[in-house]
Amino acid sequence: MMSKIIISSAKAPGAVGPYSQATEAGGLIFVSGQLPIDAQTGEFVPGGIKEQTTQVLKNIGYILEEAGLGFENVLKSTVYLSDIKDFAAMNEVYASFYSEPFPARVAYAVVSLPKGALVEIDVIAAR
Repeated sequence: MMSKIIISSAKAPGAVGPYSQATEAGGLIFVSGQLPIDAQTGEFVPGGIKEQTTQVLKNIGYILEEAGLGFENVLKSTVYLSDIKDFAAMNEVYASFYSEPFPARVAYAVVSLPKGALVEIDVIAAR
């Protein structure tokens, strides 16, 4: 039987529902969708898509760090945008957090995101 490990970082916003920041099983780490919330203030970071994407990726980084990993361990990410017109600006920030070989990725425009966020990202990483 595979055991599930819960991963949680105090540097990232806490889960506010029936989910964990991340779970691990079989060497795979599944990081829940992160919003642009600053854990220190509990509020969205000020600014637009670039600032929100930066905060989302920082939150993912804090959770990966708690697991002893980094962005180089990410296998796949899913990006949810409230407006596909923000894709290029999001992508510019996203690229600054990764280096080759890049993970697989999919990006969607969605009708809306929690709390009116402009972007949400989740990732799957491996040890």
